[in-house]
Amino acid sequence: MTQTHGILRGLAGGAALLVVTACSPTVPDSAVGFDRYDGYQERREAVLEGRVAPTTIGPPPTVTGAPLSATGPLDATDLEARRANSGVDPVQASPSNPAPQIVENAAGISDENDFNAVSNTRSIEGDAALIAQNRAQYQVIAPEALPTRPGTNTPNIVAYALQTNNPKGAPIYRRSAFASENRHLRNCASFASADLAQEAFLANGGPERDRQNLDPDGDGFACSWDPAPFRAVRN
Repeated sequence: MTQTHGILRGLAGGAALLVVTACSPTVPDSAVGFDRYDGYQERREAVLEGRVAPTTIGPPPTVTGAPLSATGPLDATDLEARRANSGVDPVQASPSNPAPQIVENAAGISDENDFNAVSNTRSIEGDAALIAQNRAQYQVIAPEALPTRPGTNTPNIVAYALQTNNPKGAPIYRRSAFASENRHLRNCASFASADLAQEAFLANGGPERDRQNLDPDGDGFACSWDPAPFRAVRN
């Protein structure tokens, strides 16, 4: 009885094992690109024995496309040309480009240095007549006396320079031997210019008198004032 019971238990366990195996999913091969290990082993032995030619991998397909230089950034020469041309692409030299337009004579540009152009519009006789016309219209204006300043008693130092002829530093008028050099320099320093000092000198009795010690050498010119520039205009 005990033996029969054990047999039944064994059969029941085997049936349960069959049911579990039937319900379990199929496990895929764990290695990608390989079949079962026994198949791999068979192919390997066949290759080693020379019964099957080894599998070779061919070269990759050729990829065609535009070169990188066609789509890459501009080089330094093109960038510099764009910056110098307000951002506009520079003109590339090509035989297919149209011929440039030639400007014969732009407005405002003289052609006096072009002998051919001048010879077609002017002649030697015409230039001679033009010179004679300019000479006929030339006028020489003689110097006249300087007008007096209206509404003022300031002496005219220009008229004084033209009325005198003695050079600067040549003594003409008598001066005191006790004139102080320091007083002369101090009084001249009070004027903004030598012209103003000469005007004050003439207004106070100069050139015969020198009350402010502005002309210690007696040449008639105060504080190193020089009449030469005014006389040069007359000459």
